[in-house]
Parts: sequence; structure tokens; C-alpha cells
Amino acid sequence: MDRKASAHWEGGLKDGQGTVSTESGVLEATNYSFKKRFEDEPGTNPEELIGAAHASCFSMALSMILGEKGYTAEAIDTNARVTLSQSTDGFDISKIHLEVEASVSGADEAAFKEAAEMAKDNCPVSKVLNAEITMEAKLKN
Repeated sequence: MDRKASAHWEGGLKDGQGTVSTESGVLEATNYSFKKRFEDEPGTNPEELIGAAHASCFSMALSMILGEKGYTAEAIDTNARVTLSQSTDGFDISKIHLEVEASVSGADEAAFKEAAEMAKDNCPVSKVLNAEITMEAKLKN
């Protein structure tokens, strides 16, 4: 299974701009730029998109793992905070912190946290990232 996305860029790093699109059409020529990435100009940027990918992948993985343990999630809400840091080698995504809150019928705190750790370590997006991944998981009941 392959999924496709594309980017187009024109100009220099600080004065240029680009667009990003996805095969599904969810993003279609969506603007991105230096100011959107490194300053406070509204709009998307690569780190935000990675955060969205990670949060959604993690949530699906957690749902699957809970299901394998006999639980059904009524709701899973995941936020991902992606940290872009500058080092001597340039910029890198150094950390991603996941905050998850879920309602899961019949699950106790221990079963939920075990499932959340497994999802954090094994969702496909976690596996591809070369960053420290931390998590805060809360079970709502």
C-alpha cells in the first residue's frame, strides 16, 4: 500500500513559498512558508502535519490494541506536540509529546496505560520517527 503527497516550492528559503497536496485531495495546493514554519504566521507546516499524522496513527493503534484486549474505546482524543530544535547539525524534530485522553468501557488504569504504551511504541508513525517520544495518558470513566 502506497500513499502519495507532493510539495512545490518557489523562491529562497525566507522569501519563498510553497504548496503541499495529498493524493486524497484533503490538502490541495495548501500554502506553506518560512513564516508559517518558523514564525507565527497562520498556516500549515511540516511539523504540524507530522503531529497530525502521529496523533491519528497513535489513536488508531490504541483502538486496535484495546480491541485485542477485549475493550472498546468510546472516545480517544490525542494531541501531539512536535518540537523543532536547532543543533550544531541544523534543525531536527527532537521530541514529540503525545497527550491522550480516552473513555474505554471496562478498562482499568493499568490495562489502559499498557495499551497506550504499546501504541506509542508500535504505531507506524512512531516507528519512522527519529525523535524522543513521550506521552501522558489519562483514562476517563
